[in-house]
Amino acid sequence: MDANVLIIIEPGKRGGRPCVRGQRIAVADVLGRLAAGMGEAEIVDDFPELTVEDIRACLAFAAG
Repeated sequence: MDANVLIIIEPGKRGGRPCVRGQRIAVADVLGRLAAGMGEAEIVDDFPELTVEDIRACLAFAAG
């Protein structure tokens, strides 16, 4: 998995914050839910347009 392919920064979207696959879901939104103790399945339930791979790309992006 290459987080640089799944995580995109567009100046006009979400204030230029990194988002998942060009959607309006920011990496910070996903990381905040993980930090709050939510599991991958719960996050996908909240954001059905996300995949587990997207969530892991957010983690890789944050670590990188």
